[in-house]
Amino acid sequence: MTLAITAILLSLAASLCAAAGSAPLLPSQDPWYTAPSGFQAALPGALLRVRTAPGNITTIFNASSEAYNILYRTTDSKYQPTWAVTTLLIPKQGNGSALLSYQIPYNSADPDFAPSYLLYNPAFGGTPPASTDIQTALLSGWHVSIPDFETHTASFPVGTTEGHAVLDSIRAVISTGFGLAADARYALWGFSGGSLASEWAAELQALYAPELRFAGAAIGGTVPNVMSILQGSPGQWWAGLLPVGLLGITAEYPEARAYLLSQLKPSGPYNSTGFLQALHISISDAFTIYQGQPVFEYFINGYDSLQAPILQDILNQNGYMGYHGIPQMPMYVYKSTRDEIAPIEGVDELVSRYCSVGVDILYERNTIGGHLAEYTNGDSRAIDFLRQVLGGMYNHTGCTIRDVAVNITDSPL
Repeated sequence: MTLAITAILLSLAASLCAAAGSAPLLPSQDPWYTAPSGFQAALPGALLRVRTAPGNITTIFNASSEAYNILYRTTDSKYQPTWAVTTLLIPKQGNGSALLSYQIPYNSADPDFAPSYLLYNPAFGGTPPASTDIQTALLSGWHVSIPDFETHTASFPVGTTEGHAVLDSIRAVISTGFGLAADARYALWGFSGGSLASEWAAELQALYAPELRFAGAAIGGTVPNVMSILQGSPGQWWAGLLPVGLLGITAEYPEARAYLLSQLKPSGPYNSTGFLQALHISISDAFTIYQGQPVFEYFINGYDSLQAPILQDILNQNGYMGYHGIPQMPMYVYKSTRDEIAPIEGVDELVSRYCSVGVDILYERNTIGGHLAEYTNGDSRAIDFLRQVLGGMYNHTGCTIRDVAVNITDSPL
C-alpha cells in the first residue's frame, strides 16, 4: 500500500463528520466528489473517501438510522482505474445479516443526476417505485447500498463500467464494516436501466470479483441488447434514450464522442443544440423533451451515421448481455411479454443461454402491461425472491420459465 493510499484511509474518520448537518451539493459543485491523488494505486473496491451523507436523507428514508457516502476505486470499460460513489443506508432495525445492492435506473448522461444526489428527491426524477423499494428493504432489516454505477463520467449504458462499479461498491461497503456481520448475505436488484448494471455485475463477477458470493440477483425489465432500444426509439415516448444513450456510451471514448458530434446537423429543426440538451437533464426530462421525435434526423446521414465502426465497436463491447461470464448466483428474471422498449425475445434468448450452462434461474414472463407497468407488477415478486435468498430460505434449483398474469397495473407503458 502506498503512502498516498495510507493517508487516504487515515483520513476516513475525519471525513465521516465533515458532512454532518450540511445540505447536499450537486456532485459537479461538491469537492468531495473527486478522487484523491494516487487513487490509481488502490485495489478495485478500495475506500477512497467516506462521509456521513449530508442533509436529511434519514428523514426521507425514515426506516434508516444512518447514511453514508462512500467514494471508492473501480474500473472503467477500458479496464483503467476510475472512481464512483455509493450511498449506504443502515436500517433502524436489523442485525447486519443482509445487504441489498439496489440499482436505480437513473439513465442520465449528466453526473449531477446520480442517485447519491437524487435520493434527496423521493420522486427520483421519474422512477417513483424506487423510494418504496428502498423503504421496504430497510424495514426488512437490510442494509441498502445505492451505487452511482455510471461512475463520475455518467457512462450510461456502458455495461462493463456499470457492472464493475456495482461489484466494487459491494467490496467497498463490506470493507467499511458499518454494522454488517462477517457472514452477511448480499444480493442485487435492478429494473430497466438498473437491470443493466445488475446483470452485468452478475455476469462479470466470476472473473472480476471471484471472492464475492452473492445470495441472488433480481433482474427486471431486462435490456439484453442496447442497440435494439436505440433502433426502435424514433417517434416513441422513449425517444430520449437515443441522445442520452449515445452521449453516455461515448463518455469514456473521446474519439467516438468527437465523431458523434461531427455527425450532428448544425441547423434545422433537429440540430446539435437540441441533441446536446441531453447532457444536462434527467431521464424524465429527456422523455418529455424528445418524446415522439424522429431522433435519427439529428444526424447528417440519419441512422447510417450510427453504423460507423467507432460507435459499433463500443456497443458490441458494452451493449450485449450474456458474453462476459456465467452468473454464479440464483437469478430471478421478470419481464413483460409486451415490453415495448426492449422486446421479450432478447430476454428469452439470454435466459435460454444461461439455462443451457446450468445457471439457477426463475424467469417469469408477465402477459399483462408494458415496460413501465412491470416495474410495479413485478415489485412484490422480486421482493419475495430477495427475502428468500437473503434469509437463506431459497430452495429453487435449475431453470424454470413460466408465464404469469399479474395485474397490479395494466398500463400499456
